[in-house]
Amino acid sequence: MLPFDPSTPNTARVYDYMLGGKDNFAADRELAERMLQIDPGLPELARSNRKFVAAVVRRAADAGITQFLDLGAGLPTKPAVHHTARALNEDARVAYVDNDPVAVNHASVLLSDGPGVVVAGADLTSPAEVFSDPAVSSVIDLAQPVCVILASVLHFIDPETAGRLVRGYAERVPPGSWIALSVGSTDDEELIDRARGSYTISAWNHGPREFTAWLDGLDLVPPGISEARRWTGGIDDSRNDTADSWYVLCAAAVKP
Repeated sequence: MLPFDPSTPNTARVYDYMLGGKDNFAADRELAERMLQIDPGLPELARSNRKFVAAVVRRAADAGITQFLDLGAGLPTKPAVHHTARALNEDARVAYVDNDPVAVNHASVLLSDGPGVVVAGADLTSPAEVFSDPAVSSVIDLAQPVCVILASVLHFIDPETAGRLVRGYAERVPPGSWIALSVGSTDDEELIDRARGSYTISAWNHGPREFTAWLDGLDLVPPGISEARRWTGGIDDSRNDTADSWYVLCAAAVKP
């Protein structure tokens, strides 16, 4: 687990600030405000991502999935994955994984809803480490299908590494498992350049081509690779706001 340093911005805590949370520090708020100067619509981006996560958990649970692995889970947000899953199956099991000590410590307290819900401090970029973590293995049975959630994390990873990561999880889970992905994306190249020049964290602009490569060999869940509002049943026109904005690109796929 990485050491805690409140003077260094952390993506989970920046995300918490965007959602109106209180579990963040001055460095996180400063970075978030710089990001908002570039695109004031980022809080809506965060909300769209949470709606996608809730929607994919509901659909996976409806399909019979009873265990969920939320990678890069960050700080507790509403609705939490286990609340959504247990609304459909009270026996659903959830493992939250993050490498930020603050997120892990807070989540361990706030998400202590009894057996079947655990928080693990592990590096999501190592599928082998995640699945061998004692907390994860205490609730995730790899003899049964699992829904693996990589929500709003892959845009911090280059395309080649992200592809290896997705395949690493897909290879380790049994048939019938779900892989759910979401990233912040944009069609505005100027916006990308401004963001890269202003943020203190590295980010990549992944699009449908990258998603198609990452999910090769898996069966896409309708509506396929799309903007989050379309995936969750909101609108057909995937990007009808201003051009100067990010949107959530997402997909879910099932291992045949």
